[in-house]
Amino acid sequence: QVQLLESGGGLVQAGASLRLSCAASGRTFSLYIMGWFRQALGKEREFVATISRGGSNTEYADSVKGRFTVSRDNPKNTVYLQMDSLKPEDTAVYYCAAKQNQGLYYSASLYDYWGQGTQVTVSS
Repeated sequence: QVQLLESGGGLVQAGASLRLSCAASGRTFSLYIMGWFRQALGKEREFVATISRGGSNTEYADSVKGRFTVSRDNPKNTVYLQMDSLKPEDTAVYYCAAKQNQGLYYSASLYDYWGQGTQVTVSS
Protein backbone atom coordinates (compact mmCIF):
# COMPACT_ATOMS: atom_id res chain seq x y z
CA GLN A 1 0.00 0.00 0.00
CA VAL A 2 1.13 3.55 -0.68
CA GLN A 3 0.03 6.86 0.82
CA LEU A 4 0.18 10.04 -1.22
CA LEU A 5 0.41 13.65 -0.07
CA GLU A 6 0.17 16.57 -2.49
CA SER A 7 1.52 20.05 -1.85
CA GLY A 8 2.32 23.22 -3.74
CA GLY A 9 -1.11 24.52 -4.64
CA GLY A 10 -2.13 28.11 -4.21
CA LEU A 11 -3.64 31.25 -5.69
CA VAL A 12 -1.82 32.76 -8.66
CA GLN A 13 -2.56 35.12 -11.52
CA ALA A 14 -2.99 33.99 -15.09
CA GLY A 15 0.35 33.41 -16.78
CA ALA A 16 2.12 32.42 -13.56
CA SER A 17 3.70 29.08 -12.70
CA LEU A 18 3.28 26.58 -9.91
CA ARG A 19 4.97 23.29 -9.12
CA LEU A 20 2.95 20.62 -7.39
CA SER A 21 4.64 17.83 -5.49
CA CYS A 22 3.28 14.47 -4.46
CA ALA A 23 5.22 12.57 -1.82
CA ALA A 24 4.65 8.84 -1.52
CA SER A 25 5.20 6.56 1.42
CA GLY A 26 6.76 3.14 1.16
CA ARG A 27 9.88 1.66 -0.41
CA THR A 28 8.43 0.52 -3.74
CA PHE A 29 7.60 3.87 -5.35
CA SER A 30 9.46 2.90 -8.51
CA LEU A 31 6.93 0.12 -9.13
CA TYR A 32 4.04 2.58 -9.50
CA ILE A 33 2.74 4.41 -12.50
CA MET A 34 1.83 7.92 -11.34
CA GLY A 35 -0.91 10.17 -12.59
CA TRP A 36 -2.17 13.70 -12.02
CA PHE A 37 -5.86 14.48 -12.24
CA ARG A 38 -7.93 17.54 -11.48
CA GLN A 39 -11.50 18.31 -10.56
CA ALA A 40 -13.07 21.69 -10.98
CA LEU A 41 -16.12 22.69 -8.97
CA GLY A 42 -19.19 21.00 -10.38
CA LYS A 43 -17.25 18.98 -12.93
CA GLU A 44 -15.98 15.43 -13.17
CA ARG A 45 -12.42 14.49 -12.34
CA GLU A 46 -10.27 14.67 -15.48
CA PHE A 47 -6.91 13.34 -16.55
CA VAL A 48 -4.01 15.79 -16.60
CA ALA A 49 -0.77 13.78 -16.96
CA THR A 50 0.80 10.42 -16.35
CA ILE A 51 4.36 9.17 -16.04
CA SER A 52 5.80 5.68 -16.29
CA ARG A 53 7.60 3.91 -13.49
CA GLY A 54 11.07 4.94 -14.61
CA GLY A 55 10.01 8.37 -15.77
CA SER A 56 10.97 7.92 -19.41
CA ASN A 57 7.42 8.00 -20.78
CA THR A 58 4.82 10.70 -20.18
CA GLU A 59 1.45 11.66 -21.60
CA TYR A 60 -0.67 14.76 -21.19
CA ALA A 61 -4.20 15.93 -21.70
CA ASP A 62 -4.51 18.13 -24.78
CA SER A 63 -5.61 21.03 -22.60
CA VAL A 64 -2.26 21.15 -20.76
CA LYS A 65 0.16 19.87 -23.41
CA GLY A 66 3.06 22.25 -23.84
CA ARG A 67 2.33 24.05 -20.55
CA PHE A 68 2.56 21.30 -17.92
CA THR A 69 5.44 18.90 -17.29
CA VAL A 70 5.29 15.77 -15.15
CA SER A 71 8.45 14.31 -13.66
CA ARG A 72 9.47 12.01 -10.85
CA ASP A 73 12.37 11.45 -8.51
CA ASN A 74 12.22 7.81 -7.46
CA PRO A 75 14.92 7.97 -4.76
CA LYS A 76 12.88 10.78 -3.16
CA ASN A 77 9.53 8.98 -3.65
CA THR A 78 8.14 12.13 -5.25
CA VAL A 79 6.33 13.04 -8.44
CA TYR A 80 6.03 16.64 -9.65
CA LEU A 81 3.74 18.61 -11.90
CA GLN A 82 5.31 21.81 -13.22
CA MET A 83 2.53 24.08 -14.41
CA ASP A 84 3.46 27.08 -16.56
CA SER A 85 1.37 29.69 -18.34
CA LEU A 86 -1.54 28.97 -16.03
CA LYS A 87 -5.02 29.92 -17.16
CA PRO A 88 -8.20 30.54 -15.16
CA GLU A 89 -9.60 27.30 -16.59
CA ASP A 90 -6.82 25.40 -14.81
CA THR A 91 -8.51 26.22 -11.51
CA ALA A 92 -9.29 22.92 -9.77
CA VAL A 93 -8.31 20.58 -7.00
CA TYR A 94 -5.33 18.59 -8.24
CA TYR A 95 -4.84 14.98 -7.20
CA CYS A 96 -1.99 12.57 -7.65
CA ALA A 97 -2.69 8.88 -8.03
CA ALA A 98 -0.69 5.66 -8.13
CA LYS A 99 -1.06 2.27 -9.72
CA GLN A 100 1.33 -0.65 -9.38
CA ASN A 101 1.80 -1.74 -12.99
CA GLN A 102 3.68 -0.96 -16.19
CA GLY A 103 2.79 1.43 -18.98
CA LEU A 104 0.66 4.57 -18.74
CA TYR A 105 -2.89 4.96 -17.52
CA TYR A 106 -5.29 7.75 -18.41
CA SER A 107 -8.45 6.67 -16.62
CA ALA A 108 -9.01 7.63 -13.00
CA SER A 109 -10.92 4.41 -12.38
CA LEU A 110 -7.75 2.37 -13.01
CA TYR A 111 -5.71 3.98 -10.24
CA ASP A 112 -5.60 2.33 -6.84
CA TYR A 113 -4.29 5.05 -4.53
CA TRP A 114 -5.11 8.74 -4.28
CA GLY A 115 -3.89 11.76 -2.39
CA GLN A 116 -6.19 14.23 -0.67
CA GLY A 117 -5.71 16.91 -3.32
CA THR A 118 -4.34 20.43 -3.40
CA GLN A 119 -6.26 23.50 -4.55
CA VAL A 120 -4.97 25.53 -7.49
CA THR A 121 -6.76 28.80 -8.20
CA VAL A 122 -5.82 30.97 -11.18
CA SER A 123 -7.23 34.46 -11.29
CA SER A 124 -7.69 36.43 -14.49
